[in-house]
Amino acid sequence: MTESTTIEAPSERFDAIRIAIEDDATPLVRLIGRTLSRASGPGRPAEDLTAGFAGTVAIRSHDTPQTATIVLGDGAVEVTSGVFVEPDATLVVDLHARFAPTQDPVGDADLAARVLRALRPPLPHWREAAERFWEMTRDIAGIPDVLLVEAVGPDGTERGRFGEGATTYLIAGPADLVAGVFSGADDFLASLDAGVQVQGTLSQLSVMTAASWKVRFDV
Repeated sequence: MTESTTIEAPSERFDAIRIAIEDDATPLVRLIGRTLSRASGPGRPAEDLTAGFAGTVAIRSHDTPQTATIVLGDGAVEVTSGVFVEPDATLVVDLHARFAPTQDPVGDADLAARVLRALRPPLPHWREAAERFWEMTRDIAGIPDVLLVEAVGPDGTERGRFGEGATTYLIAGPADLVAGVFSGADDFLASLDAGVQVQGTLSQLSVMTAASWKVRFDV
């Protein structure tokens, strides 16, 4: 007997379409689903990812075995793990570089370009991203009372404080990287090698890593 897979819809969606992922989705599937949902957030133009397009796009990590399939059609997008059909287009991307393509797409170039554009939405301002990050992660056990942020941009360092209480955690770095971490576009631990700095205890680092996974993978 063929085992069926239940599809669930994330809480956020493109304005014009439905996005669905597997109940037992892999981190890559969750990352794709969350990214597609974020692509039409407040202040960003809505785009129906399926308008004029129907087809299957394979997403492959450039340096790991991770793969996923995006199926577009009938006003809906479904994301599943693995690639078990012949896709209309294939994208090989760097998962630690906001889905940056590492080689030319294979197959339907227009379909690939549409999906790639949706997977690489503009980042929100770091302050907007930090506010949402803090709202989403307040219920995680052990999270510090206060998040301190120092974001370095062209005009100097901007600072933010989110929350109230005795325990604090500082995240500092280039504004683009800080926004990437808080929005889930960038992996928190990988960002530490890219220029993000933190100040806090080891236990807080563990909790903040869990918080970043919640935002990045919607778990």
